[in-house]
Amino acid sequence: MSLSREVSRSVDFERPLVTVDVVIFTVVDDRLCVLLVRRPDDEDEPFPGRWALPGGFVDVQQDASLLACAQRKLRAKTGVASPYLEQLGSWGDAKRDPRGWSSTHAYFALIARPASQEAGRTPAEWLPLDQALRRRLAFDHNVLLNAAIERLRGKVEYTSLPAFLLPEPFTLPQLQRVYEVVLDRALDKSAFRKRMLDADYLDEAGPVTGDHGRPAMGYRLRERERATVFPRGFKSGE
Repeated sequence: MSLSREVSRSVDFERPLVTVDVVIFTVVDDRLCVLLVRRPDDEDEPFPGRWALPGGFVDVQQDASLLACAQRKLRAKTGVASPYLEQLGSWGDAKRDPRGWSSTHAYFALIARPASQEAGRTPAEWLPLDQALRRRLAFDHNVLLNAAIERLRGKVEYTSLPAFLLPEPFTLPQLQRVYEVVLDRALDKSAFRKRMLDADYLDEAGPVTGDHGRPAMGYRLRERERATVFPRGFKSGE
């Protein structure tokens, strides 16, 4: 028997639905927000009219990998090609999708504040995180959203992740405020400034207009492919 026939026989079973979902965070008006999209109202669709995370089926003709699918979904919803994007985890069972056994591979993304509340052709909304967490989302997307915020807040304690939520150039006070928004607590100004400059991950971009219209030094990320890891986390009150 040829190898191709053996392979054909070996995969002769019902296959699960495979999707990629992306939890997309940004900061709007000093509030951590997440992008939600509204499901079609068609009664033949699962969870008609319900809000959900952006995502969809893997397209084997377009997507060479799960990451490629996540990048495609992100670009379609936000118009952003290459923000910070990290794999969050995988979920799957026979009940999460009424259409059949389904697995999803979830990612989370960080982007600078959007110019508009609309993203893509699908009805979408940037919703403050506290409001999004109270909504009953489609599928198991409440589980995915909670996992994403737990991952984000855990990593923010010892990495430069919040810098990906800011348009460049940004000032150190603006960066500190984003850290405080994500962590939901205040940080000491002098300790924060020392931590950021000692990490040596920022390049000076020249004077910019800072908070309250005062000039301040602007900064850009030296590297955008990955977050910088600090040697220790933030202490309470730091």
